[in-house]
Amino acid sequence: MESRIMKLESATGVPIRIMPGHYSTNHSHINFYVDTTALKARQSEAEQAAKALAARYVYDTVVDTIVCIEGTNVIGAFLAQQLSEAGVMSMNAHKTIYVTEPEYDNNGQLIFRDNIRPMIAGKNIIVLLADVTTGRTTARCVEAIQYYGGIVRGVCALFSVVPQIKEFPVNAVFTEKDIPDYKAYPAMECPYCKNGIPLDALVNSYGYSKLR
Repeated sequence: MESRIMKLESATGVPIRIMPGHYSTNHSHINFYVDTTALKARQSEAEQAAKALAARYVYDTVVDTIVCIEGTNVIGAFLAQQLSEAGVMSMNAHKTIYVTEPEYDNNGQLIFRDNIRPMIAGKNIIVLLADVTTGRTTARCVEAIQYYGGIVRGVCALFSVVPQIKEFPVNAVFTEKDIPDYKAYPAMECPYCKNGIPLDALVNSYGYSKLR
């Protein structure tokens, strides 16, 4: 797989790597794996991504908390810094932004422990994800935050195929328009499977596990 790595750069200079192939996610089969590893783990690139995402919220969004999904905590911290330095209003008493993440129970449901709930209930929240392919995970996160009394003000991602989740536009650094041949299929309708082409890897927002 590594030999097929292709590199892209956004209009704001944020780099990303993609790999063509046949991959299975939790909800679909896709023909490109979008690797957000470096964006989530490398300080300079995480900061670049945060700057690109922050621009959407500077002028008209109150932000108290950033809820990070799929290992985006480093970017979340930089996003909070960018918003604070830009003067984005926070309703928190200490005038700073919380950066936190949910926990998953044994059934895969998102939960916030009692010590985290004060960062959620009644707070203005931005949801930050690595990638949005079908939108199911994102919708579950939005519903969980609303269940705990949070007020979702925006959804952002490093890469998104879905332009909107519920009533929230997805603010993404990269979209499928940046990968013109990108396709996602329900597993039972995947043309690669129908043509007998085996999977290259199982993938999710944390990485990939090669199958061949």
